[in-house]
Amino acid sequence: MFASLLYLLLRRLLGFASGGDRAAHQARVEILVLRHEVAILRRQVRRPVYRTRDRALLAAASRLLPRERWSAFLVRPETIMRWHRLLVARKWTRNHRRPGRPGLDPEIEALVLRLAKENPRWGYMRIKGECQKLGVCVSATAIAVLLRRRGIGPAPRRGPSWRQFLKAQAAGIIACDFFTVETARLKTLYVLFFIELGTRRVHVTASTKNPDTRFVTQQARNLCLALDERGEPLRFLIRDRDAKFSRSFDDVFASQGIRVIRTPIRAPNANAFAERWVETVRADCLDWLLILGPRHLDRVLRTYVEHYNQKRPHRGLRLMAPERPAPVGKVDSVPGIRRRDLLGGLIHDYESTA
Repeated sequence: MFASLLYLLLRRLLGFASGGDRAAHQARVEILVLRHEVAILRRQVRRPVYRTRDRALLAAASRLLPRERWSAFLVRPETIMRWHRLLVARKWTRNHRRPGRPGLDPEIEALVLRLAKENPRWGYMRIKGECQKLGVCVSATAIAVLLRRRGIGPAPRRGPSWRQFLKAQAAGIIACDFFTVETARLKTLYVLFFIELGTRRVHVTASTKNPDTRFVTQQARNLCLALDERGEPLRFLIRDRDAKFSRSFDDVFASQGIRVIRTPIRAPNANAFAERWVETVRADCLDWLLILGPRHLDRVLRTYVEHYNQKRPHRGLRLMAPERPAPVGKVDSVPGIRRRDLLGGLIHDYESTA
């Protein structure tokens, strides 16, 4: 009952204050209501969140009201002054370049991401070499930072070992070895290959099921004839102590003035370049194919070796291909890139269309 009387008294007081101007009275009542609602919100909201346009509006409105009327704002006077100072500072502050090295060109970035996604087994240096072959200059560090930021991790690459002797005389050394391939019918095929340590050029012979003395001797003769046509003298041949390398095999090279060096027993690192190439051909090609027979294997290896010698960048040759020692000139912008698929799309070869 008492509350009802107070409510009626309040209505009478508001009605008496109306005077003659009804529109002005309604405006005063509306202001009273808004002020009361603000007071209610102040009791409920601890720390309101202001957007940039809210701060700008309140800072501009504070310029029009005297300080004694600033109690209408929800924030403190020093906060409004700080907002105003920030707006003035933003007006006179110039845009500066962010510190650090400039970012990659979007076209180069798109090219690096394309190479990394289409070839998940490539490392940073391999991608750098492929870009360098296309005339696009980009550092391996920039490639690594870009791929890590995008969550793409190329497989790491390990450098060669047993360097001291081989580096000093690599130009006159050739290494050879056998590796085996299991066919779809579980038949074992043997492949003899030779790799020139100076140029990293690879020579692969035809596969065989029976690598006897006659076979290895004939392959040695074929290699000597091919090297004689190129006029590239050799001084040393490195091979392991496999029984498949017969005496007649060594005699063919001895007749050409090439000294045969046999590696120590159970020391594959002594023939590191040959062992590394076997790992490369398996990781890039053979581990991803099902070989049907000798003819299929010969065709696959012929295609891969041609790509390896002419197109594939090599880390030991400053990311040049064995048969392309001259670097490609730097281009101003990323040219049109054409992809050529080898071995049914297992290997991608990129070249400029310009």
